[in-house]
Amino acid sequence: YLQRFDKYCFDVVICGKEYRIGKGEPVCRVIFHKDIPKKELLTSTSLALGEAYMRGDIEVEGDMFTVLKGLLEQIDQFSLDRNAVASLLYPPEDKSTQREEVCSHYDLGNDFYKLWLDPTLSYSCAYFKNDNDTLEEAQKNKVHYILEKLHLEKGMSLLDIGCGWGYLLIEAAKKYGVKGYGCTLSHEQWEMGQERIKALGLEGQVQIDLLDYRDLPKKGMAFDRVGRSQYERYMSVVEQVLKDKGLFLLHFISGRDKVNSNPWMRKYIFPGGTLPTMYEMLEIAYKGQFQLLDVESLRRHYYKTLSCWYHNFQKARGQVEAKMGSEFVRMWDLYLCGCAAAFYNGYIDVDQMLFTKGTNNDLPMTRWY
Repeated sequence: YLQRFDKYCFDVVICGKEYRIGKGEPVCRVIFHKDIPKKELLTSTSLALGEAYMRGDIEVEGDMFTVLKGLLEQIDQFSLDRNAVASLLYPPEDKSTQREEVCSHYDLGNDFYKLWLDPTLSYSCAYFKNDNDTLEEAQKNKVHYILEKLHLEKGMSLLDIGCGWGYLLIEAAKKYGVKGYGCTLSHEQWEMGQERIKALGLEGQVQIDLLDYRDLPKKGMAFDRVGRSQYERYMSVVEQVLKDKGLFLLHFISGRDKVNSNPWMRKYIFPGGTLPTMYEMLEIAYKGQFQLLDVESLRRHYYKTLSCWYHNFQKARGQVEAKMGSEFVRMWDLYLCGCAAAFYNGYIDVDQMLFTKGTNNDLPMTRWY
């Protein structure tokens, strides 16, 4: 089965016997302490190999990024029986299920995320203006880059759907004097958001609610600007709460095709997660009143962001393992390093799309405000 992944040479040890895959000098050595049933590999390569690595049945001698980058370059050779893993790829979309899915990842604890994120606690793609930018500098660059794209003015109202720990809203309020409103499904993020707002004396200017974004229209609120990121329902909600001529920045991870999926990632990291294509999002936007102003790929920025997170996580690995166990840290090794490789290869992308609701002739003529 492993012969199909022969683009790069590597050695493999299975139950004490050593084999060479491909030609040339091996880039790594993969040791299988326990064989994987063929049925599991044929059901889902990513799930079978990912779970085996988590259990410690597989060890990698060599650079993990190099190994995963080479493997993902041959993603077309992966096996996937969609019917067998349908519950992972097509989960229910009701509110209670989605709240559980979000909380399973984001409610791991603020102390956990503080160990390897930067001090702003930004858990999305950073923006590296310079090669020597630190992760914290790049995350601050990202926030202010988004705020510049939104062309904010004092007194405007800004909505951030999936606002995390509230850093973007707080910066917008401080720099531009806007009134910020955010919603999240994570109790941990909401709790820290409240602490941050209170510490800065922004209670009357920034508000974060523990709320499903689909309930926003019921609140009767209207916004000048909307930031961030199924699909049609999401875009419909934004259209309902955005004022005419308002700006909407959609920051989302995209796949290259509609069948792009990874059962291991769906089971262990982002249950219910999906990867829309850029053309799907554009088609939905133009079914409504949205008009596209700008689109930008930040793929290489996310590769660099994830590389920083991965290295930070390695420094805190012992602390995390002592509390969460070896299977958990191996899972996060695979997640962070694997995603870095996926963005580097272009298997997935991250896009920022800027829309207006209806025609807006009042904005500056140039792209860079």
